Amino acid sequence: MKFFETSKYFTLKKSTYISLRWIGIIGQLISINLVYFYLNFDFNFFVSNLIIFFGVISNLYLVFVYNKTQLSDRSALIFLMIDIFQLSALIYLTGGIINPFVIFLIIPSVFASSNLGLRTNIFLVIITIISIIFLTFYSEDLPGPLKNHFHVDPYYYYSIPIALIIALIFLNYFAIIFGSESRLRKEALNKMEEVMAKEHEMLSLGGQAAAAAHSLGTPLSTIKIVTQELKKQLKNQKDVIQDIELLSSQAERCNEILRRLTLNPIEEDEFIDEDLTIRDYLKEIILSFKETSDKKFIFNFDQDSNSKKITKSIEIIYGLRNFIGNANKYSLSKIFITLKSDNQFTEIIIEDDGNGYPNDIISKIGEPYLKSYSENNKEKSGLGLGIFIGKTLLEKNFATINCKNSETRSGAEISIKWKNIDLSKI
Repeated sequence: MKFFETSKYFTLKKSTYISLRWIGIIGQLISINLVYFYLNFDFNFFVSNLIIFFGVISNLYLVFVYNKTQLSDRSALIFLMIDIFQLSALIYLTGGIINPFVIFLIIPSVFASSNLGLRTNIFLVIITIISIIFLTFYSEDLPGPLKNHFHVDPYYYYSIPIALIIALIFLNYFAIIFGSESRLRKEALNKMEEVMAKEHEMLSLGGQAAAAAHSLGTPLSTIKIVTQELKKQLKNQKDVIQDIELLSSQAERCNEILRRLTLNPIEEDEFIDEDLTIRDYLKEIILSFKETSDKKFIFNFDQDSNSKKITKSIEIIYGLRNFIGNANKYSLSKIFITLKSDNQFTEIIIEDDGNGYPNDIISKIGEPYLKSYSENNKEKSGLGLGIFIGKTLLEKNFATINCKNSETRSGAEISIKWKNIDLSKI
């Protein structure tokens, strides 16, 4: 399976979108209050501010409640629709289609065209066109005193929505085309880099295997000779003979592995090389850490936990290994892994007995290039790339991630949760 085979889902970076929305909201507040208080224009000031306040609430929801670093295609569609309806409501109260700020109505769909899926873009374009047509025929008058002497010819009046719709379709079409071409180029470059990296790795492995076979040949042969002599000397001691035969067979196996790698260095990785249940995924990953770690891994799971196998996913393996590896790195002696599942959800909780997340970065967990200024964490501090990569890969595979300090242990707690119906899509 290719590394990004299960990640061909469109997303929108949440932090960038939130920043753009704040800019829009602040601009709306400045415009409304400037026109009302400084220019003394007459319009429904209270309702206009109420509409802007709704935009503030929806943005605060994104900041404090929506805890993913990426907006899914569906979530982005919902919030972009909110933007279109909010701006349409403001324009409705302030002159409709002849309000010069009506041009901003096409921004949400154009912004989405290079980041989201084709169906989402088409739907946003249709919603925007419907809004433009509605504002053409239904709206309040321009703020006074403009409404008293501002009149335009019908030909000019109806040319405004036609021009907006043409511009909307034109900009979206080219943004979709350029975005698609850009993604194809990026995918091609990623594949090229993947092939080059694999070739380099295989060549390096082949050289290392040849050197290892050459260097280890003599000591392994010595072990083989010594075991044969011991078998002759201790032939009457059956218990010892069995151990000696095992030692001899393992030495021969080492020779065989080195010989095979020397002749054919392109060996497939056998780690999780089949479709498994989430419980078996975790068992294999935990076992791989136990081989190199002296810490205690405590794995708890329901006996009737989700037993349905999912397609082998390098992304899920990598994401889970990242989080379990972090717990292993920052724990003092114990790592607690709990698997819960029912008919609807499957959840993995990873906890450790370390110091937990530093208070100065806990609100930013999931963003790359984080650095804590806490003295307790400077020795083991990283850049936050492990959590960022693991979180992004798992979220692209429909998981919901929640990072916090554990309420039952002294260290950090990671909750990874799937809907069972989403696991079946992987």
